[in-house]
Amino acid sequence: MKAAGRVHKYGDNVDTDVIIPARHLNTADHAELASHCMEDIDPDFVKKVQPGDIMVGGMNFGCGSSREHAPIAIHASGISCVIAATFARIFFRNAINIGLPILECPEAAAAIQAGDQVEVDFDTGVITDVTRGETYRAQPFPPFMKEIMEAGGLLKSIKESGK
Repeated sequence: MKAAGRVHKYGDNVDTDVIIPARHLNTADHAELASHCMEDIDPDFVKKVQPGDIMVGGMNFGCGSSREHAPIAIHASGISCVIAATFARIFFRNAINIGLPILECPEAAAAIQAGDQVEVDFDTGVITDVTRGETYRAQPFPPFMKEIMEAGGLLKSIKESGK
């Protein structure tokens, strides 16, 4: 499993209300949620994001409420992976549940800049900043999480396994 794209970078403590403002939580439509992703912190995000792009954040990315809307909005916007120094635990779990690949790597999160081209190999945990010619190593997904990601989320994984 791999991802490659241009980076959209944000700082520390990006909370779920910034990722998808509460005023837009009256829908479960993924495309509608994506159309409002990051609008309060980066009003042009939805105009700039391209399928496969990568989001990079600082410490405690996804803090705040426990809603799944935040990783859904990110994933539905076209983001293929989120790299952060650390994730809020509930966001981490919700991202896995909906099939949004995420990697913790403080070194990569600090060094990678907005607009850089980045490649991620989920099997090895290698993050390559193609623009800067630098490589970082995150913990690769364990096999069970890789299966969840490849299936597109926890529920799809369970359905595929027949359990």
